[in-house]
Amino acid sequence: MKTDLLIAEIGSTTTLVNAFNGIHTGDVRFIGQGCAPTTVAEGDVRVGLSAAVKDLESRLGEDIDPLEMFATSSAAGGLRMSVHGLVYDMTVKAAHAAALGAGAIVKLATAGVLSEYDLEDIMATNPNLILLAGGTDYGERETAVKNARALASCGIKVPVIYAGNIQNQTIIKRIFDEADIPCYITDNVYPKLDMLTIEPARRIIHKVFEEHITKAQGMSHVRDMVTGAIIPTPGAVMEAAQLLYADIGDLMVMDIGGATTDVHSVTQGSAEIAVIQTTPEPFAKRTVEGDLGLYVNASHVIDIIGADVLSQKLQCDLSEEMKNYLPIPKTKMQFDIAHALCLCAGKTAFERHCGRLRYIYGPSGRQTIAEGKDLTQIKYIIATGGALTRLPEHKSILRSIADCNANGMLLAPPPGRIKLLYDQDYILASLGVMSKKYPEAALALMKKSMGFDEYLKP
Repeated sequence: MKTDLLIAEIGSTTTLVNAFNGIHTGDVRFIGQGCAPTTVAEGDVRVGLSAAVKDLESRLGEDIDPLEMFATSSAAGGLRMSVHGLVYDMTVKAAHAAALGAGAIVKLATAGVLSEYDLEDIMATNPNLILLAGGTDYGERETAVKNARALASCGIKVPVIYAGNIQNQTIIKRIFDEADIPCYITDNVYPKLDMLTIEPARRIIHKVFEEHITKAQGMSHVRDMVTGAIIPTPGAVMEAAQLLYADIGDLMVMDIGGATTDVHSVTQGSAEIAVIQTTPEPFAKRTVEGDLGLYVNASHVIDIIGADVLSQKLQCDLSEEMKNYLPIPKTKMQFDIAHALCLCAGKTAFERHCGRLRYIYGPSGRQTIAEGKDLTQIKYIIATGGALTRLPEHKSILRSIADCNANGMLLAPPPGRIKLLYDQDYILASLGVMSKKYPEAALALMKKSMGFDEYLKP
């Protein structure tokens, strides 16, 4: 069976492959999904990829022969980055936002001149990629240059992206070239006070990831099968979110997983809030909550709820039930626990991602300021991932998450305002990487997966 496009999602434990036809005819279709355990740990990702393809073929009842193959990956530890800037609330925050938006796991962030202890931490963290920033354009220069020299001489040989004061671009490139360290130059992530420019950095992070992920242990032969783009899985979700924003407007995407909860938002916010906002926020923002997961980090979510509270609510001995708790629930009680954890994780992640109003008091009386991301113009929340699309009560869970601004202090719409959409085919990340080459086909498939046309019927 000739297939136009096969897209692999190479996860830390599972590899999915999604098959698509009609890419070139305008009648684009999602035709099936296969899965298998990821085999990075065994030294060759191709084994798991081939097994996932065979699983897809067994489901379709025939062999497949794809014309192209793309991939997203969070395997081999995902994209681990460290970010370094001048002032935490300015260049460091901007660099951090760029890295997260590209789909990275930020393992370390530092502000100011790197100390010997910072360098030890960087070596211990062992990032795949370093993002160096610092100084507004034509502003402070010395810190970024000192940090470049420190990184070049500390012994770590990973690619560096420089996204700081443009006056330093030549000297910093020379420092890393002389140390035989790959260095990529891009626009300053914080070119002026209260201005973020993170999109160029996000794009070049994807480029560097694609060039160097194929050198990671277990991933070295991935190019033998994958013919097109390879980008980090969370970065692919952000690509999908931005493409969809251009068509339907301000939105949020939420994925509550077994280990983490990812939230992406794409919105400019409102002019009224912008006037009272204390610091700039990225137009496209991602947060990842490493303590909010339904299985690996279930204990952290239980702590937020309160074990006694949850035991009483579910009328069970929670400690006993958790001994047999599974990543995919089997019993009614396991489903009830997953429901409670999902609701708590989603609300907590939403509130952490969202900005809020705050009152300050001075000689002229009370003033209202806004801190953090303004989500007041969000029209849709899109649920992706297993929990928010597969749990029996997933619709009521998402409705409760969307309506959590009951006291009006969050920079979010009031209860009942946000509309809910579901990535029913669980292919949003695949469509994000598809959009790099076939944006129209990717958008059409997104709307099909969400039943968007059906949704808009009167």
